[in-house]
Amino acid sequence: MTYPAILIASAILLLTFGVERLGRASGIPAVIMLIAIGLAAKPLLAFFGLALEGLDLVVPVIGAIGLVLIVLEGALDIELRRSRLKAAAGAFAMAASGFLVIAAALTGLALLALPLAPLQAMLLAVPFAVISSAVAIPSSGFLPQRAREFVVYESSLSDILGVLVFFALLNSDGTAAGVLLGLVGGGALSLLLALVFAVGLVLVLMRVDGHIRFIPLLAGLFGLYAAGKLLHLSPLILVLLFGLALNNPSLITRFRPFRGWMDDTYEATLGEFKVLVMELTFAVRGFFFILLGYWTDPGELASPWAWLAAAAVLVVVFGSRRIMLRLGRVPLGDALTWIAPRGLITVLLFLGAREALPMPAFAGGAVMLVVLVSAALISLARLGSAGAAATQT
Repeated sequence: MTYPAILIASAILLLTFGVERLGRASGIPAVIMLIAIGLAAKPLLAFFGLALEGLDLVVPVIGAIGLVLIVLEGALDIELRRSRLKAAAGAFAMAASGFLVIAAALTGLALLALPLAPLQAMLLAVPFAVISSAVAIPSSGFLPQRAREFVVYESSLSDILGVLVFFALLNSDGTAAGVLLGLVGGGALSLLLALVFAVGLVLVLMRVDGHIRFIPLLAGLFGLYAAGKLLHLSPLILVLLFGLALNNPSLITRFRPFRGWMDDTYEATLGEFKVLVMELTFAVRGFFFILLGYWTDPGELASPWAWLAAAAVLVVVFGSRRIMLRLGRVPLGDALTWIAPRGLITVLLFLGAREALPMPAFAGGAVMLVVLVSAALISLARLGSAGAAATQT
């Protein structure tokens, strides 16, 4: 099985490269084509007597790695300036309000439609309330710089909120006090530890020399992320702060003990690190979405109940988002309305919810439909952005 596995892995990477290029040229989100390839690969491999085993373990692991890399890649593109603090605060407010409104609305729908307790309904609703940075950030490249920064901030914070709230619910005793304790305690501890370790990792990159630097650094980051997850914290805060500090070293070097730590080679080193992160993100994202498509049961996608549930989720998500963007008077709001995809983080949280509570048979199909349709709707954002640009000229 060694050489067929190498052949399949090579084919996935080459297909991902082709799909990324095709997506840029056609405007079709790459995630849709990657999942479609995975769906088509299952019968094709079966025809040759081949099958991929162990995906129940592999898909969540690749998804978690991809999430870390994508948030890191997005943070490495952000330059923090005083003039942008107001915009960042607006993106954070939008992420928090959007998450809360959608989670509350979907919890109510779940209570009406399914035989679930309130805590179980919230566990089911939270994955759908999270904007997937794994899809949103790569798909925002056509936007102006400020709008792209909005997407990075909003989707990254949405991921963090989703993870924090989900595990606070999952690990609570079922009471409001238990959930609140998990949220406040977990959030404060996550932020404190993230600040300490993010600064430490950046100082390591500033000081370590030699040919082998980046892989040990990433190993440390992934190890800290995994440790945070095991402690039921929100380690995506660490990833976000690490990326921001790397791309904005003055946040650290302005303090007296660290003023002499950055030398003239730092910019070149940072550029090399960005290229490595970009390449790894490309590879992991391709593996995840193709394997996710392969892993999906096509029969679940054909269920009318799955379509009905997906339609209800999409109406709540994009209807509420449209209203909030208009109320907040966010620039390019018409285009940003449609950049609210559900994807990698939604799937990962749904898998966790499926282990904790009874799920209807159509739930898996509903998740995949929401992922596919919400990604497809990004095409409307491209049209909105192009229309706004034409109006301004």
